[in-house]
Amino acid sequence: MNSYQLLRICFFNFLFLLATIPVLNAQQVRVYETSKYLGSRLELVDTLAFGTYQQPLETELAVFVDDSKLYQEMIGIGAAITDATAETFFKVNKESQEALLKLFFNSNTGLGYSIIRTNMNSCDFSSSSYTYIQEGDYALKTFSIAPDQRFKMPLIQQAFAKVPDLKLFVSPWSPPAFMKTNGSMLHGGKLKPEAREAWARYFVRFIKAYEKAGIPVWGLTIQNEPMATQIWESCIYTAEEERDFLKYHLGPTLKKEGLGDKKIIVWDHNRDLLFQRAMTIFGDSLANAYAWGIGYHWYEPWSGGTPMHDNIDLVNDRFPDKPILFTEGCKEKFNWEGRLDWSLGEFYARQMIRDFNSGVSAWTDWNMFLDERGGPNHVGNFCFAPLHVDTRNHELNLTNAYYYIGHFSKFIRPGAKRISCSSSRSALLATAFKNKNGSIALVLMNDSDKDFPCKVFLHGKQLEIALPAHSIKTAVVD
Repeated sequence: MNSYQLLRICFFNFLFLLATIPVLNAQQVRVYETSKYLGSRLELVDTLAFGTYQQPLETELAVFVDDSKLYQEMIGIGAAITDATAETFFKVNKESQEALLKLFFNSNTGLGYSIIRTNMNSCDFSSSSYTYIQEGDYALKTFSIAPDQRFKMPLIQQAFAKVPDLKLFVSPWSPPAFMKTNGSMLHGGKLKPEAREAWARYFVRFIKAYEKAGIPVWGLTIQNEPMATQIWESCIYTAEEERDFLKYHLGPTLKKEGLGDKKIIVWDHNRDLLFQRAMTIFGDSLANAYAWGIGYHWYEPWSGGTPMHDNIDLVNDRFPDKPILFTEGCKEKFNWEGRLDWSLGEFYARQMIRDFNSGVSAWTDWNMFLDERGGPNHVGNFCFAPLHVDTRNHELNLTNAYYYIGHFSKFIRPGAKRISCSSSRSALLATAFKNKNGSIALVLMNDSDKDFPCKVFLHGKQLEIALPAHSIKTAVVD
């Protein structure tokens, strides 16, 4: 090799190195958008880069992000696979079934769900009431999960095939009728004192039966909505009754049976009494030893008033070692035309942003999908879901709630940790997480009737993101 060839090689190596330096140093920002008026649906609409910092004006809308302090770790975002969801799934053809699995569990082309909930015994979103034992069988000799083997378990197994590290937690709506004071699975009633031990063993039988079928159970709640007397399956526990059932029966029984690693989630009802339930159970040393975390629903705003996020803040401040999970929420009173209402998705995102900023570690929607009636449901309590399957023609109808949820679930992955994020105006809702790979996911929502620009400040630099009226964007900082 002569000197000319050597010089030529060095020159081109230098050019290559020079070309790569800006790429290595630049913070690429991918921006995904869902907009009511522009027609975008969870689409990549822009790729930006940070520029030089300038002092923001008071008249400007701005978001300030700081990743130097990390908050709660994300466990997962997902939804419930109820009997209704599973029955709907098996009413459509194989092509539609595969499409449904991809829409919810594929992290590239779908929502990338990582946590699911299911019902133990029947719930309102079952075609009929059922249990796993015969009437009067306190010894559980007749226990069988046959009711779940037709639809629900096969769908859950397919979900695990798509996402092997999926987290599943289970919730009962009611013990068997003979174990209750009102002799019915419906209309409230309470667990009889003499049935407490059998009911604790019932949890064990259910978990072991599922795990024998290859479905690992990550956690459980003690009772769905323990302060609600419903026309469907329901059972009432005061805070003290739930505490005592946990510390004297359920907790010790699970531990004795080798299931002490299951995450026991208390409350599983609305934000209104969240703090009172936390104080009663976490404040008791014996119950606290078994209680892993606390769950809640969002239904208090539907009856009037505003969502009570302050109660989440109180629990997080008082019991910082206890994970807080959103375990259920949906828009009730389904009608087919209502699936097009844009406020549906905005309600979801508004709750999710405020919940995460209050310290929530997991977020689980109610029914993953339902049929064209908002069911099946054996008491006529039809509800909305992010996707409705028209079982008459196998069509999959996505609501905008599907896309709004995706702005969180696709980009804020399990193991991510929330970081500081401050907005300069109440019209701009924002939350931010840092993923394990170092990327930052910033979610911005404009639910007003006006377009506005937003400046984002991070690491001493800034960029500008346009936020159309009634839109949500996720900015991913690579």
